[in-house]
Amino acid sequence: MLKESFLRYLQYEKNYSGKTIIAYGTDLSMFEAYFKTVDETLDFATVDADVIRGWMLSLMDEGHASSSVNRKLSSLRSFYRYLLREKVVSADPACKVQGPKRKKPLPVFVREADMDRLLDGESGNDFESVRNRAVIATFYETGIRRAELIGLKDGDVDLSVCQIKVTGKRNKQRIIPFGDDLKEMLRAYLSARDRCCPGGCEAFFVRKDGRLMYPTMVYLLVKRNLSKVVTLKKRSPHVLRHSFATTMLNHKAELESIKEMLGHESLATTEIYTHTTFEELKKVYEQAHPRA
Repeated sequence: MLKESFLRYLQYEKNYSGKTIIAYGTDLSMFEAYFKTVDETLDFATVDADVIRGWMLSLMDEGHASSSVNRKLSSLRSFYRYLLREKVVSADPACKVQGPKRKKPLPVFVREADMDRLLDGESGNDFESVRNRAVIATFYETGIRRAELIGLKDGDVDLSVCQIKVTGKRNKQRIIPFGDDLKEMLRAYLSARDRCCPGGCEAFFVRKDGRLMYPTMVYLLVKRNLSKVVTLKKRSPHVLRHSFATTMLNHKAELESIKEMLGHESLATTEIYTHTTFEELKKVYEQAHPRA
C-alpha cells in the first residue's frame, strides 16, 4: 500500500507524467523483489541502508549502467522522503547511500595515419578547398577550440615565428606554436584569400565573400572532411582537439605542456588523455600478444 499511495501522490499532487510514474513504480517493485530475497520479513519501512547498497551492487553485477543505477536510487530517495513526510518512517535509509560514479567517456580521436592521409592527400586549388584544408590542419596542429578558430584575427597569426595567439574561455589568452607544414598551408590560404577579398577581412578564416564563418559551417566543414578517412560516429572540431592532445602525448610531450596549449584550467582535465593512450596500448597488446 505504501508504494501505491506514493504513486498516487506523484500523480495527483506532483502532476508527474504517466511514463514517469510507471518508471517509479517499476523501480520500487524491483527493489521490493530484491529485499524479499534478502529477508522475507522485510518491508519498505524496515529496510536499512545496507539493504539498499546491496541492491545497488546487485544491479551493477547484472550489467546495469551507472546512470541507470543512480536513477533507481533517485526513485528510492523520493519515495523515502515521502514516507518521512507521512511519518511512516523516522529515518531515511537512502539519504546516505552513494550511487556509483559515472564513468567519463574517453575522448574520441582520429589516428595519426588517417590525419596524414587527409592532410597530405590531393586537394583542390580553389579558395574553399585551400581554406578547408588550412582549417583542418589548424585544429589538428594547435588543438584550438571552434570558437577560438572563428575568433582569430590576422594579427593573432604570426607566420614569421610560427605561433598563434588564442583568446580562450573567460578571455584568457595563450600562445600556441606550430610547424612548417601548417605555416605553408596558412600562407597558401592567405594568398587565396587575398585574391578573393582584396579589400581585407574582419577575421583570419572567412567565407569566400570575406564574411565571418559561423559555428555550424565550421562543424559541417570538419565533418565532411573527416568522413573521407574515418567512420567515427563523432566527427567534429572537438575530435580534432582530442586528436591533437592524444598525438602530442603519444610522442612524449609532457602533460603540463599539453595543458597549457589546450588552455585547460586544471591538469586533471588534461589527464583524461593518458587513459586514451592506455586504451590504445591495450589494443596493441591484445592484437600482438599470443596469450592476450
